[in-house]
Amino acid sequence: MESILSTNYYVHFQENAYTSFEKYLNENFHSKLFVLVDNNTKQHCLPYFLNKINSTISFETIEIPVGEKYKNLDTCTTIWNTMTEMGADRKSILINLGGGVITDMGGFVASTFKRGIKFINIPTTLLSMVDASVGGKTGIDLGVLKNQIGLFSNPEMVLIDPYFLATVSEKEMKSGLAEIIKYGFTFDAKIWDKIKPMKSIDLDLTANLVYHSIEIKNNVVLKDPKEENLRKTLNFGHTIGHAIESFFLEDKDKKTLTHGEAIAIGMVIELYYSSKLFDFPMLLTEELKTFVLNFYGKVEMKNSDFSPIIELMKFDKKNVNGKVNFVLLDQMENCKIDIQVNNNLILEGLNYYQL
Repeated sequence: MESILSTNYYVHFQENAYTSFEKYLNENFHSKLFVLVDNNTKQHCLPYFLNKINSTISFETIEIPVGEKYKNLDTCTTIWNTMTEMGADRKSILINLGGGVITDMGGFVASTFKRGIKFINIPTTLLSMVDASVGGKTGIDLGVLKNQIGLFSNPEMVLIDPYFLATVSEKEMKSGLAEIIKYGFTFDAKIWDKIKPMKSIDLDLTANLVYHSIEIKNNVVLKDPKEENLRKTLNFGHTIGHAIESFFLEDKDKKTLTHGEAIAIGMVIELYYSSKLFDFPMLLTEELKTFVLNFYGKVEMKNSDFSPIIELMKFDKKNVNGKVNFVLLDQMENCKIDIQVNNNLILEGLNYYQL
């Protein structure tokens, strides 16, 4: 696969990823190399990665617990302290080997340590490959509020190896597929046509869709790097989806949702708003709802859950002057940005998913 040029770095694929990585290290001085992993990627991904590169390259490994709940300032402080104790300086580089938590937080840690050191991202989950490989977004959560603290900062390169998808659970693969579905509705309807017959994860098809998804996101980011306009379309399903994700993370009586599970629900609800406000075909809204309920299973929400979910939307990063902004569609591949939805319709959409 041909490498994709993003803003000022490349996304490299398969074997070319490792040769490009080694070439970069040979041509650039780094005083120390650190690799950030979580419990899972240390066991399932790090040995494979080390075996794929020149054995003379020496890394210091920093391990953190796995999970979204550790994507916070406390974990960053632990990483910064560990790097300091291991002698990191401004010529060090951080290799982030893991899913979206690792690449988001690792990029943030690197970009703020000693006012910024270089970093390379190696996403190992489907979600991080299609959602975090381009765009330069780094960040951590503030309590249960997603990605409230962060900055735009680009890696030196991104390495994509489909092998790592074999180490990912079906639940996490389904989570990543939700972001690919998003591209099917917002940019290329043929993606949705390929996905909607799926009864379970088709690994070969999914791996092929990774490259196209990265191409789409990269084209958007190149046109709108700081999310002033076009890039907002990438938030389809995320306004209410993030609120649902945060609510389930916050409520100790509920089972935590994956990002993709929450975004899948969010897309169903936001398509319902699209049908009501912009005459988006209700047949397609029903089609997505049927797929999401069958593929992801129904997530039970009570009427008493709706008010705190709506309250959490007030913290969405797209909001301006206290107004909650949605990304909606009037047809496939055509988005409407910065749309406000009244509370009655918001509640109607939540109920629509539950019916």
